[in-house]
Amino acid sequence: MAEYRQKEYKPKGPIHEYDARVKAGRLRDDEHQRNLIQSLQDLHDDLVKYEIPKVVHPTVESLQPKKKGLLGSLFGSSTPDDTVRTEPHPNYIKGLYMYGDVGSGKTMLMDLFYDTLPDNILSKTRIHFHNFMQDVHKELHKMKMAHGNDVDGIPFVASTIAERATVLCFDEFQCTDVADAMILRRLVQNLMAHGTVIVTTSNRHPTELYKNGIQRESFIPCINLLLSRLRIINLDSKTDYRKVPRPPSGVYHHPLDTAAKQHAESWFRFFGDFNEEPPHEARHQVFTFNELMGKATGAADYIELCRNYDAFIVTDVPGMNIRSRDLARRFITFLDAAYESQAKVVLTTAVPLTELFLAKDEIADALESGSKTGLKKAKMAAQSTEEGEDLSDAMRTMMDDLDMNVAMLRNSSKFSGDEEAFAFARALSRLSEMGSQEWVERGMGLESSGGLKEAEEFKKMRGSWAADSY
Repeated sequence: MAEYRQKEYKPKGPIHEYDARVKAGRLRDDEHQRNLIQSLQDLHDDLVKYEIPKVVHPTVESLQPKKKGLLGSLFGSSTPDDTVRTEPHPNYIKGLYMYGDVGSGKTMLMDLFYDTLPDNILSKTRIHFHNFMQDVHKELHKMKMAHGNDVDGIPFVASTIAERATVLCFDEFQCTDVADAMILRRLVQNLMAHGTVIVTTSNRHPTELYKNGIQRESFIPCINLLLSRLRIINLDSKTDYRKVPRPPSGVYHHPLDTAAKQHAESWFRFFGDFNEEPPHEARHQVFTFNELMGKATGAADYIELCRNYDAFIVTDVPGMNIRSRDLARRFITFLDAAYESQAKVVLTTAVPLTELFLAKDEIADALESGSKTGLKKAKMAAQSTEEGEDLSDAMRTMMDDLDMNVAMLRNSSKFSGDEEAFAFARALSRLSEMGSQEWVERGMGLESSGGLKEAEEFKKMRGSWAADSY
């Protein structure tokens, strides 16, 4: 879980770097974002003076259950002797929890903070939360294989992470799995005890995490920990920063007509001309939607694909809806891996991008004007829909265009406690960004982007991501 982003600058902090990017035309000056970046600057300034505590690793023996006598076996506890502090380190600095809807600039702010960390922070990690939890599960499994089920691996894994990360930044904090919920509270608690400063982004306020999840009461202490030990910042504004107009690159084509095949072939030739590898080592590939999403495939599989390919041409992408959740989830998981690795994605689709996850026949007229009456009727109908029944027409009215999805699906009883609403909106927002000319031209070494130096830096970034995503 080592860092994979190269530090290109040595600025005085996030505000200084933000000003530099605005001046260079890479960002648009925005008062709302500037106010948010002041919070990043405050934490940066605290870290400059941070007396970094030494990480003390627990011994395996200390993590094993206590040996008990006769009375102990009858009345005692079999829990391990947790010799690691569970209270935050005395020198602990409050981290940040930044939440907001898709397009609120969360990832940009996270990267800005990470890229400008002060020089005294020698160990740091920036990783997507999903990959982070995959790493944690792998490490816990190794502990189990090496020492058996009796050893409590969480303090040991936490100390290893803390050794590698005085500052731990992860994107898209969420909890949708009961196994993750059971691990997270103690993991976060142990990390803070070692003095690790956590900075994270999320679509949800901490109190909305794992809502309606199994045994959620066991996750409440983790929520309280986040609320008390991190500074909570709402990023929402009226501007979707990923929808700021950019020149189109023409990577998406619909419908699935004769031109769609030509579209895929022309991009395949383009990537072939651009890359110098022999055909059998090509870093670009064509897949049909069914080849990628038609069978049970998880995040680890898509991450592995992104290690092997820099560009994907995915053909025959259908429109998806509530009844095809598995396909939609796999497609979104693939897009997340491609986005995190900064891979290129070319699509031929049956429907426009805005209708990929919500078919047109699921969009009705009751909310055409976004009226409160229409929303109320839709919500009432949704609440009366029992599991196993077809969705009512009124429920379908909750699905208008992307702007309405973000606002309305969050409050939908159908999606309450699920991540689909946020995942759909995030996927569309990311597709919009990945379809820009700026995204497609990254790493090509164009003179306007920095020439060969830019191409080399991009290649190094991809290589570091591939190594650190294991």
